[in-house]
Amino acid sequence: MVYFCAFFSEAHSYTEEMFSNWHAFLEKERLEPYFIALHTYLERERTSHSVLPPEENVFDAFDACPLDIAKVIIVGQDPYHGQGQAHGLAFSVNAKIQIPPSLRNIFRELESDLSLSTPAHGNLISWAHQGVLLLNSVLTVREGDPHSHRNQGWETFTDRVISYLNTHKTSCVFVLWGSHAQQKMHLIDTPRHHIVTAPHPSPLSAHRGFLGSRPFSSINTYLVETGQEPINWELP
Repeated sequence: MVYFCAFFSEAHSYTEEMFSNWHAFLEKERLEPYFIALHTYLERERTSHSVLPPEENVFDAFDACPLDIAKVIIVGQDPYHGQGQAHGLAFSVNAKIQIPPSLRNIFRELESDLSLSTPAHGNLISWAHQGVLLLNSVLTVREGDPHSHRNQGWETFTDRVISYLNTHKTSCVFVLWGSHAQQKMHLIDTPRHHIVTAPHPSPLSAHRGFLGSRPFSSINTYLVETGQEPINWELP
């Protein structure tokens, strides 16, 4: 496959198989004026700032969760801004990275909701491989500067991801945590799909309704009711 765009260095060979059936969507978006402007902005940002996640990981959520298996879409805000944290999947960190506070609250709710033990690591890729698209509203950030890449075009891109899923899939669960994610609610057709909402799991807002919201059992109940396999939320 031709590289999705120059976000990817020539040394990193992304194949059509890696993007599976997201290919048509991604190829179309890269030609749109908003996306060309976004790419120009990011090229400029990378010359003067450390931008997270690494360039080769920006679209890893699509690699890990092909369109044909996507059935749960968890939408966050923007990537973790600490060094080494962001790796392309919303809320996830690589196994050797300390679990961030938002993810600790997710695990706290997971334990309360499903009586699962708190995982020893924060890599959520096993969720993605079961059909959980871990999508931030904004896919990049300056290191140490949260929300620094908002209003540069990513919101348009992820709006289009949500709209594409809404049109091309049925019986998905859209999990909208926080106000940024919930701004995408109008893009989702119900009762064609199911929506789960709660405040963001950040320590600043988790006690305002995220803790106690029982999202994981709600997701699995809907999946079973619509004839789909539930997610095994226990991390290996």
